[in-house]
Amino acid sequence: MRNGLLAAIVPLLVSCGDGVTAPKGPIAAAELTILQNATAIMLAVILPVIILTIVFAWWFRSTNRRARYLPSWEYSGRIEMIVWSIPTLVIVFLGGIAWVSSHELDPPRAIGSGHPLEVDVVSLDWKWLFIYPSEGIASVNHLVVPVGVPVEFHLTSGSVMNSFFVPELGSQIYVMAGMVTRLNLQADQAGSYQGLSAQFSGDGFSDMRFELSAVPSDQFSDWIEEAKSKQEQLDIAGYDALARPSKAVPPITFGRIAPDLFEAIVAERASANASSQPVR
Repeated sequence: MRNGLLAAIVPLLVSCGDGVTAPKGPIAAAELTILQNATAIMLAVILPVIILTIVFAWWFRSTNRRARYLPSWEYSGRIEMIVWSIPTLVIVFLGGIAWVSSHELDPPRAIGSGHPLEVDVVSLDWKWLFIYPSEGIASVNHLVVPVGVPVEFHLTSGSVMNSFFVPELGSQIYVMAGMVTRLNLQADQAGSYQGLSAQFSGDGFSDMRFELSAVPSDQFSDWIEEAKSKQEQLDIAGYDALARPSKAVPPITFGRIAPDLFEAIVAERASANASSQPVR
């Protein structure tokens, strides 16, 4: 019995060290602060209610002869003020936190004043395509970013509506076909973080995950050069084949991509231009 209980609890305790409770970037850290503040505000109401419920049940028990029940009591302005002021203050505090944070953590808002790395993201069935437009390369299910550098994402979907989420960096955001969503994130610590789809999208949803590798700037430059040496090319026809539904796709790196590939995907004309776009 005891061993079974421990076996059930240990995985839960281990999981607390990852995800949204272990931020590795400024956005995730700010979101965790909001979560903690909102929890503390709500506990200021919940805990007294739980305690008073127990106290009232104990005091007005049938064996307590000192408890007095007053059926003629109808109104107390002091109690009414307390009863209504507490939830009012909770709403004001929570509303204030939501108002301020929604502006400070607006996904398109730039992080700092430095020059960000631009990455175009395409959600497919059931994989993620990452395009580095300035570097002229692309990868599938593997995103590499430099530590301490803001990353400006432009996201869309080549299929159904989906959701992009890296829990340890923050800001889950939805993507839709024919529309570009903007998101800014930053990794402050080197490491490997799991990204995922947070929107059910069909049979391969459970395997629609990717690895985000945050590396020092020199290693990122080395990775870019290594990627450019790859023979794999992603033109429009190649994208059309890649967009076909597939599950648990291993990471792929493309050394060259067709010009304006992301724009063609957003405009939903990728398949129509299959023979007209050379790779670069």
